[in-house]
Amino acid sequence: MKEKLILNNLHIKHKVISVKHLLELQADIDKTEQEGDLANLKASRSYLNDYRFHIPEDFPEAKYIVVLAIEHNLAKVNFQFNGQKYKILLPHDYHKLDASVEELGELVRSEIIKDPSFRVEHNRTMFLKLLAVRSGLGKYGRNNICYVDSLGSFLSLYSFFTAYDFQVDNWHELTMMDDCEDCSMCSDNCPTQAIPEIDDDEFIIDVERCIPFHNEILGEFPDWMPKEAHNSLLGCVRCQQICPVNSKIIEKFIRLEDITEEETKMILEGKDIDSLTRSIGQKLRMYDSSVEFKIQIIRRNLEVLLN
Repeated sequence: MKEKLILNNLHIKHKVISVKHLLELQADIDKTEQEGDLANLKASRSYLNDYRFHIPEDFPEAKYIVVLAIEHNLAKVNFQFNGQKYKILLPHDYHKLDASVEELGELVRSEIIKDPSFRVEHNRTMFLKLLAVRSGLGKYGRNNICYVDSLGSFLSLYSFFTAYDFQVDNWHELTMMDDCEDCSMCSDNCPTQAIPEIDDDEFIIDVERCIPFHNEILGEFPDWMPKEAHNSLLGCVRCQQICPVNSKIIEKFIRLEDITEEETKMILEGKDIDSLTRSIGQKLRMYDSSVEFKIQIIRRNLEVLLN
């Protein structure tokens, strides 16, 4: 199998893992929850409950899972406001990948299985970061983010079940990148001290202090969070920006269409949400089902960034 594939000019790496490891993967999740390594807030504890490792009921003959890591770069967008342009970041998690699930499924059949007749099923119910590390595709960074060789941390993960028998058994220990052993740049530069110190041997962050935990939902920011900590329209990229592993990868970014002065004012004033849903959703390449809700969150986040 090819080490690296290309689809729509995107670099893709992959690994396969037998479904016989699903119980072990679920045990990893259960162990994390039982040992109290999750945040105490109900929202963070319920997060992992949405992810279960099991064979789909309508695909009992599935034998393997193909795990894909797809290049998905950081985006930059100019917001025009009061006669100035404000360059604002939008992490890869929040804008569409230049490849559809259907295209990725076809890639699995044609380039990995090399038999278009085999059924492949996209799966949305597994904790992909854990799956990628256990398959050997990636490793954890000290910041609890998945890194893949040559792609860094700016990537999207997908998984597909298949009945094809690859006759290999990829299973790896949960490991942190060697680069992290003597490096504390992410923890030293985390604006909310969410990443453990270098002498800690765990790579589980303090979720309740992580900026995305707060700026992806509606509501007021906690009093302890400094305004200068905010660095992107949604989520946070501070630890990924500073990471030496990403030093060259971060130079590749996607330039999104400018947000006009009128659109910026409409966002801040909360006017004509229906019109904004169309124009802003298209310019920021957001996923259709979440645009209207996200605009309300963007309004609050944008106010902080522009100030």
